[in-house]
Amino acid sequence: MSKSIQIFDTTLRDGTQGEKVSFSAEDKLRIAKRLDEFGIDYIEGGWPGSNPKDMAFFDKAKNHNFSHSKIVAFGSTCRAGNQPEEDPNLKALIAAETPAVSLFGKSWLLHVHEALKITPEENLELISGSIEFLKKNGKEVIYDAEHFFDGYKDNREYALKTLRAAELSGADVIVLCDTNGGTLTHEITKIVEDVSNSIDAAIGIHSHNDCELGVANAVAAIEAGAVHVQGTINGYGERCGNANLCSVIPNLQLKLGYSCIPEEQMKHLSTLSKYVSELANLIPDNKQPYVGRSAFAHKGGVHVSAVMKNEQTYEHVKPELIGNSRRVLLSELSGKSNISYKSDELGFDFDKTSKEGAEIIKELKKLENEGYQFEAAEASFELLVKQKTSKKPDFFHLEGFRVIMERNAKGESRAEATIKVRVNDQVELCAAEGNGPVNALDAALRKALCEFYPEISTVTLQDYKVRVLNGDDGTGAKVRVLIDSAQDGSSWGTVGVSENIIDASWKALSEGIIYFLMNKKSKPKHKTTIEFPLERSTA
Repeated sequence: MSKSIQIFDTTLRDGTQGEKVSFSAEDKLRIAKRLDEFGIDYIEGGWPGSNPKDMAFFDKAKNHNFSHSKIVAFGSTCRAGNQPEEDPNLKALIAAETPAVSLFGKSWLLHVHEALKITPEENLELISGSIEFLKKNGKEVIYDAEHFFDGYKDNREYALKTLRAAELSGADVIVLCDTNGGTLTHEITKIVEDVSNSIDAAIGIHSHNDCELGVANAVAAIEAGAVHVQGTINGYGERCGNANLCSVIPNLQLKLGYSCIPEEQMKHLSTLSKYVSELANLIPDNKQPYVGRSAFAHKGGVHVSAVMKNEQTYEHVKPELIGNSRRVLLSELSGKSNISYKSDELGFDFDKTSKEGAEIIKELKKLENEGYQFEAAEASFELLVKQKTSKKPDFFHLEGFRVIMERNAKGESRAEATIKVRVNDQVELCAAEGNGPVNALDAALRKALCEFYPEISTVTLQDYKVRVLNGDDGTGAKVRVLIDSAQDGSSWGTVGVSENIIDASWKALSEGIIYFLMNKKSKPKHKTTIEFPLERSTA
């Protein structure tokens, strides 16, 4: 039977100390519910003694029945000179009404002398008295030995004394914190092994990523005897972040055979990662191991050819195990295997030896040389393939467009676009205004086509990016425009390249609409034109 490891999530507390990370009390509750469903053992919700928002979360959490997770309130040992039962921080921990609390105390004499300005003995009393008070009030106590590794390296004997004080006072778990994130992995292993031989209490690890070793240090600590690991979803946290649970959990469970979460929940890891980043309003990191969009993306033709024969050739685990998926990228490095894989994924046959296959690869490399990039614009690639195989649908023809940009002396600006399109034998001429030329062009195109394809009104522009390709040419440089469009939960990317940003935007905008209509299998509605006869003058 595999050894069980307690997973302690601090996304809602330590994670929110990261730059640009902020959650409302309602966001925190939503995330806590997802963590509970995923099988996280402990969810640290915040510091109730520090701000009203965290207290609001604990009030909301009281009314929810968590099926697996224990909600945890965070705080410090009582202040020097206070009795535990009168200390405002400890009283706030009790008021949060959580089954468990995480309590941090000082392990490093530097902090005892400089931050607390008390004696080493007084610090030990603060640790003991605070834990004893919380235990008397029925709390499960997870003691966070703050700055433990720095304290250990400075004065091993005193650092261990703080742990023994916590153990003798009844702490359920003693967590060794690499608060500054500066400890190397071999040091973690050596110190955790020493601690394991020095105390009997369960040991945990809390590592930060300042040396980019947060995950490695967490795994090393478990291998050295720890049974409890703390971290955050996506590695959010102060400075360089915390140990990323999206990597820690699969490393421990899939690679080392530990039991961290229910086995059937592992396939939801990628979705959980994206869910948290969505509520944090942060762009997901494509390069994040296991759950990132690029984690199982293959670009080189040799790699793709091998993966198509046996995925183990270039993948360390099956992407489906963590709810991710394999992707084949298309670029100047692509070979016939890339095109073949992608074509199968898009649902049409492709013969690697065919004339069309050679033409697609030739055109792809030509376009990429001109500045096109299809890795983030797979909808444009699909249209390219269908064009070369005579399967590209014909929804409309552009007769022409004109974009006008005006700015007055007051600094106010307006943009207007006029567009003429032909659908079958009918011509539509429309004009629209926008807050910029691209916005006006997008509005005019939609206005013209909605006469024939009303469903276009449901498509939204999700993202718009412009990249200068050759900066030496200054304002005359070629640009690449990438557009993400979305409708009803699905999204697709298109690309356009030109020295003219409006022209590049048109290419990406129009292909986004064509791709949508193609997948909706739309047919144009016949526009009814009502003609009003001119009234004769009676004068």
